[in-house]
Amino acid sequence: QVQLVESGGGLVQAGGSLRLSCSASRRTVSTYHMGWFRQAPGKEREFVAAITWSEGRTYNADSVQGRFTISRDNAKNTVYLQMNSLKPEDTAVYYCAADSRLATMKGQGDGIDYWGKGTLVTVFS
Repeated sequence: QVQLVESGGGLVQAGGSLRLSCSASRRTVSTYHMGWFRQAPGKEREFVAAITWSEGRTYNADSVQGRFTISRDNAKNTVYLQMNSLKPEDTAVYYCAADSRLATMKGQGDGIDYWGKGTLVTVFS
């Protein structure tokens, strides 16, 4: 069973930065595609970013392109989401995800193999 634990969320002023971490059990980061999703109050869950297990290729949602960066540290079995130039509309619970299928990881999150419990990011203006 894979376990994912997010950390790093918090309260930040617009224009600021945060780095989220996702600590995974076993060798998840080097054997699964990893990603971040978010869900704002009253809204559907949406894809944020993903990184492939083999080549480390990254994908970002248009809404965060140029501001957010996903990365991984295989030795620490951890995935990160560096978030810069934060906006109030980035306020959401951010979830770490792991899946063996890249198409699933880049979708709406339906059928994802493993989820973390989420970490709240609140951006105020």
